[in-house]
Amino acid sequence: MGGAGEVAELVARSLWISGTAVALASSWSIPLTFLIVRYKALRPLLSFFEGLVGVPTVLVGLFLYDLICPKCPLGSLGLLYTPYAVVLGEALLVTPLIVATSHSALNWAYQNYGELARTFGADEVKALLASAAEVVEELAGSIAMAFSRAVGELGVALIVGGNIEGYTRTLSTAIALYAQMGEYEKATELGLILTFLSVGTSFVVKRLSRGRPSRP
Repeated sequence: MGGAGEVAELVARSLWISGTAVALASSWSIPLTFLIVRYKALRPLLSFFEGLVGVPTVLVGLFLYDLICPKCPLGSLGLLYTPYAVVLGEALLVTPLIVATSHSALNWAYQNYGELARTFGADEVKALLASAAEVVEELAGSIAMAFSRAVGELGVALIVGGNIEGYTRTLSTAIALYAQMGEYEKATELGLILTFLSVGTSFVVKRLSRGRPSRP
């Protein structure tokens, strides 16, 4: 391994890519979950997203590759083998997880606070914000789970990122590379760092929680 500088670079890039991906996914996943809660006709989508939670990351990577490769529909955007492709892929990957894990809390909040807000003249956006504010810890936990999934994923980062040193290489792809080269000690060291990031994220979220009781 190239020393502390390389490790710091891998950690920073992994945090940036996964953090951006989760923020992007949250920006559409939570409103989508709210719509599923709000409109009965959309509720079958919940089962659909729950079924997608366990989809292998390599399939997500292949799906995205078929969209952004040079001769593909979105090839003109030049996303392939860039960090932005990895961000988009990880965002797609964690979207079902955020929807599935945030639904129960947001449904509870909407039934208790969202509809009340609507009776006082609030529009859908304000009703969503009122509902989300009541279960902010639960939503934070859902987002933390999504981050843990994103930061440790491999298939998307390899297929659409290319594992390019100094550009798209992340902790997970570096681990895979070192393991393939037989450098198991280096791979293990990076694996421990990756585990620390994942567990540490969950720990921080728990510490920041105000200790509200679990929602039904």
